Amino acid sequence: MQLNRLLVSKKELKTLGIPYSFQHIARLEKAGKFPHRIMLGQCRVAWVYDEVREWIEQRIATRDQAFTR
Repeated sequence: MQLNRLLVSKKELKTLGIPYSFQHIARLEKAGKFPHRIMLGQCRVAWVYDEVREWIEQRIATRDQAFTR
């Protein structure tokens, strides 16, 4: 079996360096500024790791572009 997509829990978002509260993440999702969650159950959500990693990379690229101007 090959894992094509890994999921990240709420707690794991913090370990990836995302310091936002769960409420702020929900606001960013609603605004289309953060990857959308996957509902795993009534009280359990997760995010696709590759989408979160790409979101972080975009933030770094935006920062780097600001410094090169």
